[in-house]
Amino acid sequence: MPDCATQFKCCPPIRDDANRDAPWDGLADQAIDCIVSDHSPCTVAAKRLDSADPARGDFGEAWGGIASVQLGLPVMWTEAARRGIGLDRLAGWMAAAPAALTGLAGRGTIATSQRADFCVFAPDEQFVVDPATLRHRNPVTPYAGQALRGVVQQTWLAGACIEAGQRPGRLISAAARRP
Repeated sequence: MPDCATQFKCCPPIRDDANRDAPWDGLADQAIDCIVSDHSPCTVAAKRLDSADPARGDFGEAWGGIASVQLGLPVMWTEAARRGIGLDRLAGWMAAAPAALTGLAGRGTIATSQRADFCVFAPDEQFVVDPATLRHRNPVTPYAGQALRGVVQQTWLAGACIEAGQRPGRLISAAARRP
């Protein structure tokens, strides 16, 4: 992580290799059973990046979050594949387990009578993260310039393909969860 690169500021903070390996070890031994994100976006101004010199960002004042909802699956798949972890296990950790944990009925798996929330994913395709192509409102990312593995080609919500620019999501109330 470069000095003063506040686009990397998050909580918990990025640490050494042992701390980055520990969650993967926890997933492998089932001490951790799901992967989630709180998607903590912020404006470029809130990251306190110095526009004249990005190497002079203010960590003390910068917002502590990374917007990565669009990059979450490729980021996780890049690392999982490097570690020899299959896409089936990653999907369980990122879809089935969070749906079960939160009691979201009909979500997290592809099966008869389920909602059909899924993505069409090309696991072997690669791309380089370009902030200008992100669909986040504020394209601040520590992944800029990083090569990632896996491309989401389509997203489906309740059996309907979501077109670019559509925002059909909604807040899920407690009534939508299992009793």
